[in-house]
Amino acid sequence: MTAAALTALSVMSLLSLGYLSQDWTSPNQVEQPNHPRPHIIFIMTDDQGFNDIGYHNRDIHTPTLDKLAAEGVKLENYYIQPICTPSRSQFITGRYQIHTGLQHSIIRSRQPSCLPFDLRTLPQRLQEAGYATHMVGKWHLGFYKRDCLPTRRGFHTYFGSLTGSVDYYTYKSCDGPGICGYDLHEGERVAWGQGGRYSTHLYAQRVRKILAAHDPSSQPLFIFLSFQAVHTPLQSPREYIYPYRQMGNVFRRKYAGMVSVVDEAVRNVTYALRKYGYYKNSVIIFSTDNGGQPLFGGSNWPLRGRKGTYWEGGVRGIGFVHSPLLRRRKRVSKALVHITDWYPTLVGLAGGNVSRMDGLDGYDMWETISSRKESPRLEILHNIDPLYNAARHGSLKNGYGIWNTAIQAAVRVGDWKLLTGNPGYGDWIPPQMLGNFPESWWNLERHTEAKKSLWLFNVADDPYERYDLAERRPDVVKQLLARLVFYNQTAVPVRYPAEDPRADPRRNGGAWVPWEGDEENWEAFYLRKRKVKKQKRKFCKMKSFFRRLNFRMMSNRI
Repeated sequence: MTAAALTALSVMSLLSLGYLSQDWTSPNQVEQPNHPRPHIIFIMTDDQGFNDIGYHNRDIHTPTLDKLAAEGVKLENYYIQPICTPSRSQFITGRYQIHTGLQHSIIRSRQPSCLPFDLRTLPQRLQEAGYATHMVGKWHLGFYKRDCLPTRRGFHTYFGSLTGSVDYYTYKSCDGPGICGYDLHEGERVAWGQGGRYSTHLYAQRVRKILAAHDPSSQPLFIFLSFQAVHTPLQSPREYIYPYRQMGNVFRRKYAGMVSVVDEAVRNVTYALRKYGYYKNSVIIFSTDNGGQPLFGGSNWPLRGRKGTYWEGGVRGIGFVHSPLLRRRKRVSKALVHITDWYPTLVGLAGGNVSRMDGLDGYDMWETISSRKESPRLEILHNIDPLYNAARHGSLKNGYGIWNTAIQAAVRVGDWKLLTGNPGYGDWIPPQMLGNFPESWWNLERHTEAKKSLWLFNVADDPYERYDLAERRPDVVKQLLARLVFYNQTAVPVRYPAEDPRADPRRNGGAWVPWEGDEENWEAFYLRKRKVKKQKRKFCKMKSFFRRLNFRMMSNRI
């Protein structure tokens, strides 16, 4: 049976089961809002686990986030991606990873890669709708060319870090032993001189300045506040750690303190929204970017797995919407929502015509979230990664001749979730598990399932993924395997280039900056706190050239 025939059979079967009763080929139908274009504040945290917020776990103190969520709509069936770059790329493009070439891993600091240039981003669409767009915080979507930078991808202003992880005080970022540089940027320039200021405080302060300087009655505002917290390194001012002194796990204690700093930062931002006249016509969205990492204090309990895996603990996120514009507030939504959905939802709120945009994988969810209407989303492709380590015992035969189960992939249709290949570490880790246990202890369960390459769960009845139904329901397995075939036929080639030695900060004035495809002298452009007089500009460029030439000659000799 051909792949096309299997796909057609699969869709018909799922229709008969009621999973695809709506028009899944046309997801982007948008109703125009009947209110003025709202100010949109999108807050994203990094590596915050499902169990790392007060309304999921009383041990974590997040009174501001708890209050905002309680007065808004909690999204308790909300899905993200298992690692940083994929979630951010899907949020800003509205497309699955397989449609942007970012199926595999993250964009590393030395990789010449970024978001595809032919895609219109969410902030670009909001600019077209008349919005002032600002980004504060972590980018992690590539910067090897200037055209990759946030200010070239739709943001009027940018203040934050371009790489995946930096020191919270010094803004030093390393991509391997000795490959380190400064990473804090103001627009397209390095923001030297900010060392010693804790990033969560610094970013919240910048958002408050943006709000204070803007006139809310003259132009709608979009702010993407992308905290680096609570990603490693585990750093927090001591006064935030003290309330958690009873926690035996030191990693967990520091991590919880970092979450509390985020909560305070959100309180300060929401206070500014009220103070400067934005709040009554605003939409505040809170989202994590992936599951928590228990090795460094995070917790996804009682969900299975962790950051970097396709178990629920890696892809089920914390999310809520708080807004006076919500028609039905103070409730919990079980509607299926994915991070790609924010693109059409927010463009629709801004008055844009999403139905004219081709290729989106997201759905407009505003009526679902605001008015409790039925969700248009009935399935999620978590990912297909052909470059990930193939499962040793996977094969086309194990996939009923439909799909090679050695390939890492995961898809959800209705209440059913299918995983193939190696989904990643699959244990259930209580929040007080010590982070310094021997490595072999963390892999006990994976060893017991070493010969498996296919799993099926009903995540509505079994949200903790304890009961594999693959052998009992081969009919559902075949239907979901055919959906993987369908999605794989639409995938673009994976873009995961080799690291480029020209990215080394030592070649670029000590900072992480773009290094390719621009004739400007980046070392002079990013020179640390040095003013160059116009009459000496030519001489300084030549001096810089010979300095780099000498460095390369010495490197070759070594």
